Amino acid sequence: MDVKLTFLLFVTLYSVSNAVLAPTIQLIDGNNIPILALGTYGSDKDKSRMRQTVNWAVEAGYRHIDTAALYNNEREIGEGLQDVINRGLVRREDMFITTKLWDNNHEREKVVPALQESLNRLGLEYVDLFLIHRPSSEDENGKPLNIDIVETWQGMIEAKRLGLARSIGVSNFDAKQIDRLIASTQVIPAVNEIEIHLSKGQADLVNYCQARGIAVMAYSPFGFLVSRDIPNPPPPKIDDPVLVNIARKYGKTVGQVVLRYLIDRYLIPIPKSTNKARLEENINVFDFRLTEEDCAALSQFDSNTGIF
Repeated sequence: MDVKLTFLLFVTLYSVSNAVLAPTIQLIDGNNIPILALGTYGSDKDKSRMRQTVNWAVEAGYRHIDTAALYNNEREIGEGLQDVINRGLVRREDMFITTKLWDNNHEREKVVPALQESLNRLGLEYVDLFLIHRPSSEDENGKPLNIDIVETWQGMIEAKRLGLARSIGVSNFDAKQIDRLIASTQVIPAVNEIEIHLSKGQADLVNYCQARGIAVMAYSPFGFLVSRDIPNPPPPKIDDPVLVNIARKYGKTVGQVVLRYLIDRYLIPIPKSTNKARLEENINVFDFRLTEEDCAALSQFDSNTGIF
């Protein structure tokens, strides 16, 4: 099913208790994915807060958590998941958990064992989505390797066949790389997770993915609006009049407008926070929709400037 049509069919607001749950859409493989996720990449300080963050996030309505072997926080996330399950807030099947394969496990025979290690750390029998973190590969010492991404993708297909991952996809892949996977295996990635924010819209890659039924998850959705310790970041700043006026129009914050803009582009944003109030703010974006004029105004900030 076309990704944009799927969004239109499934994006409906509902709530449980005081929590607002993100709507879900159907992936190309038939599985459903919430259209907003909790991002968890961060510092050691963030890692120490992750168990509590997962508890707060689930209380606020998050049902999709995005992690990775690289983040070194799967164990803490697993502990948080067990907390909320033991508290009766959710069942395992209510949660959508995404993790990723790092560059040093790209050989076909290493993919499934690497996922099993992630599952052990998470305390889970399966993940809902398993992604190749990057198309590049390296050995245990960080030395670059020349492993064909098709070989890695075949390992991902095996992980799904074994039931260890309900859906499989990629991250940081371009159109040519995805074309190779599809041509070689006839298996279309369910998701491509890429950097998208106001300063880096990636319209061509988004259009390519959506035309093939590939859902696009958007990491670093706040872009340069949050502190990046980067001198002379591109506009806009958090107090830009265009952003402030749109936010005032809807009675929302600038951050909420930015997340809604991505959702209105049929993307799945992954905002990261370990602050309880900010977690609640970030998911409270399903009671309004931007006009075409608002979206056009926001799109003008796209300078194709990435953070990474």
